Amino acid sequence: MNKDEELKIIEDMQAVVEQMKLDDIEENPDSEFELFDCQCCGEEKPLAGSVVYDGIRICNDCVLFAETGFALGKISSVEDLMANMEDKKLEAQCKFIKQDEIEHNN
Repeated sequence: MNKDEELKIIEDMQAVVEQMKLDDIEENPDSEFELFDCQCCGEEKPLAGSVVYDGIRICNDCVLFAETGFALGKISSVEDLMANMEDKKLEAQCKFIKQDEIEHNN
């Protein structure tokens, strides 16, 4: 697969994943504001555009990584993506803990 083919796949995946989010918002406008903790990146994200893979709910941003990774043959499961995102998830958890400490100390 050449760079042009890879770029085309990435662009196509961006459009598909964005449309998934827009479809969710159209179907349930509250989903844009209902938040959950993404099991992949560890961040609090909107429910809109999120997907459950094998019982693991991931946010729209991580869906983009997952679907692009699948299409490019870089990952074969959401578990692969989660392993690659472990540092980002840890960073998000540390950020949450720091923010929680700040809020409780004020």
